[in-house]
Amino acid sequence: MNVSDSKLFLERPQGLCKMCGRCCRCSTTAYSHAELLRMKENGNEGACDFLELFEPYESLDEAKKVDNLIVENILNRTADVKSEEDYTFYKCRFIGDDNKCTIYEKRKVLCDHFPSSPWAVVPVGCGYEAWMFQKREEIKQSVRKKKEELLELKLLKTKTVQPEILNKISLVEQKLRKNIALYSKYGSENW
Repeated sequence: MNVSDSKLFLERPQGLCKMCGRCCRCSTTAYSHAELLRMKENGNEGACDFLELFEPYESLDEAKKVDNLIVENILNRTADVKSEEDYTFYKCRFIGDDNKCTIYEKRKVLCDHFPSSPWAVVPVGCGYEAWMFQKREEIKQSVRKKKEELLELKLLKTKTVQPEILNKISLVEQKLRKNIALYSKYGSENW
């Protein structure tokens, strides 16, 4: 998660959750189950929390029986990154039949902050879809602005020969490129 993404959960409106329970009944991570277990062994708090809450389905087919739409949505949106065999889907141990969390008052931070990124894959119809779309568009606009600034700096470099000014321009360019690169896995080079 980017620093910018982590700031977004602070402004995420809690009331958007429709309490359908779908994200708790059929979830996955960017990490394989084996990677999560290694991370847990190494004391990674996020992996420890996730594995305390979620148990893996026996197979992809078992997860599809619970919510085929979520599984297919995730597989389709990430097909260029991972293959089906690389996924493990999970269910929360603490989701009740009424779709409410049975440990809500003691829930983990990862639950409280979901979705913590506007690029999270949520179930179709999730109350956060519109909010996430809006945040993605705001980030894309910010990246486009940074690209415009890079073009302006490129032009400015052609109009000066002073080494100290050229050095300052280069430092600003590096900072802008670094900020744009934060979103490269989401396609920022094409925005």
